[in-house]
Amino acid sequence: MKILTNIVLAGLVGLLAWTGAASAAPEDTKQKVVYHINGDDPKQQTGALRNVQNHINAVGKDNLDLRIVMHGNGVSMVLLPESLENVKGFKHANADPQMQASIDGLKQQGVAFKVCANTLEGRKVNREADLYMVDEIDIVPSGVAELAILQGQGFSYIKP
Repeated sequence: MKILTNIVLAGLVGLLAWTGAASAAPEDTKQKVVYHINGDDPKQQTGALRNVQNHINAVGKDNLDLRIVMHGNGVSMVLLPESLENVKGFKHANADPQMQASIDGLKQQGVAFKVCANTLEGRKVNREADLYMVDEIDIVPSGVAELAILQGQGFSYIKP
């Protein structure tokens, strides 16, 4: 009788383990992360990009869907220094060669940079003339709305 009970218990444990394994989520699910940039301090922006690179180094670029959303003063990250006098409301234009190199490196690893259309319109920024490597596809209608949309899609929010 004791042997029969052990066999039944072992069978139940095996069955539970087997059904649990079959319903587990796939291991290859990408991390979905959005970094929020709305400040114009060049040191803070550089630090944020360093955080993004550290994140990629830790998880692997193939395991991430990573976006950077900029609005308000955060657009200064991609604002060319020579354009500062042509736009309104910015104290800094941080897209110097060092920032450009960081942006290029992150884009090559699959990071998407998204820029708020409301900020561009309100501050009279010309995407083609004033911004570093911002294509039409990189423009979102509203930076804060984009953050909410991405969080609703399961993106983790990080504010460096």
